[in-house]
Amino acid sequence: MSDPAGRRVLVTGAGGFIGHHLVASLLDEGYEVVAFLRYTSGGGHGLLSLLPPRLAGRYEAVLGDLRDFESVRRAMRGCSAVLHLGALIGIPYSYDSPSDVFGVNAMGTLNVLQAARDTDSIERIVITSTSEVYGTVGEGLITEEHPLRAQSPYAASKIAADQLALSFHRSFGLPVAICRPFNTFGPGQSARAVVPTIVSQALWEDRIALGSLHPVRDLSYVTDIAGAFLCMLRADGIEGRTIQFGSGEGVSVGDLAGMIIEIAGRAGLPVVEDESRIRPGASEVGRLVASTALAESLTGWGPSIGLRQGLELTVDWVSGHPGLYPSPGLYRT
Repeated sequence: MSDPAGRRVLVTGAGGFIGHHLVASLLDEGYEVVAFLRYTSGGGHGLLSLLPPRLAGRYEAVLGDLRDFESVRRAMRGCSAVLHLGALIGIPYSYDSPSDVFGVNAMGTLNVLQAARDTDSIERIVITSTSEVYGTVGEGLITEEHPLRAQSPYAASKIAADQLALSFHRSFGLPVAICRPFNTFGPGQSARAVVPTIVSQALWEDRIALGSLHPVRDLSYVTDIAGAFLCMLRADGIEGRTIQFGSGEGVSVGDLAGMIIEIAGRAGLPVVEDESRIRPGASEVGRLVASTALAESLTGWGPSIGLRQGLELTVDWVSGHPGLYPSPGLYRT
C-alpha cells in the first residue's frame, strides 16, 4: 500500500487522542479517510474538531458502535485498509466495569475482523495493542517475544483482541498485523492519562496529586506513533506479526513530574501520592520499556521527537487549551 492515491482507509477510534492525529497524517499523505466514530445523540466527532481548517471536512464520518457488527461492516465498504484504534482504554474504569471494557475491546475487535472477512477489498488490517499486555517486567528492554501477563481487566481485554486477530490470520489468511505502542502523549490527550494530569496540575494547581510515583514508562510523542501506524500500513511482509513502538528509554512517574514542573516554570511545586489514584497492589505494572529493533528492521520506523521536546510541546498546547482541562486536580478514570 505504498501509493495513497485513491486508497480508502478506515480508522476506528478516529475521534480519539491518537486517532485524530492519525487521521490528520493520513489526509496529509493523500489517503481517503473513513472515520468510524462512536454514535452519540449530539453527533459529535470527538477530537477531530481539533483538526486544522485545511483538513476539516475532508474525511467521511460514519457513526456507530464497535459492538454493532452491521455498523462496522457498513463503515468498511470500499476500504482497502483498516487501522483499528477504537477501544475503552481506562485501566481504573476496567476495575469497575470489566464487561463494558471487554465488550468494546474484544468483541468490537471481533466485529472488525469478521467484517474484514466479508469485505473483498481489504489488503491490510492493523490492530492496536498496548504495552500493558506484558505486565510488570524487570530490567532490560521488552521484545515482542516476552510473555503476556494481564494485570488488569483492560490488559486482559487487549490480549484477547490481539489473539483473536492473530487467530484470524492463521485460520483465514486475513492480512492482519498488530501495532503495539508503549505509552503515548501529546496534544489532545485527556486528563485521564499521566502526562496531561501532571501538566494541567503543574499549570493551574498548588500541588500535583498522583498515584504511585515509582512506575517506569516508555513515552513517545503522538505524532511519532501516528507515523508508526503509517509505517504499519505501508510495510511489506508484516502480516501475522506483532510490532511494538517506543523510545527505548524509561522514566519514572516521579521524575516525569519533576521534568514537567521545571518546563512549566513552577519550581518547588509539591508532588503528593493520592491513595485514591493508586492501583491495587498486584495490578500495578512497575516497568515497561520497549525494544524497537523489530520496528526499525521491518518498517523503518524511528522516533523523531525526544521526551523533553515532546513535553515542551505538550505543556505549550495544554496551556493554550484550558477549556479542555476545567478541573485539573480531579481524578479521572
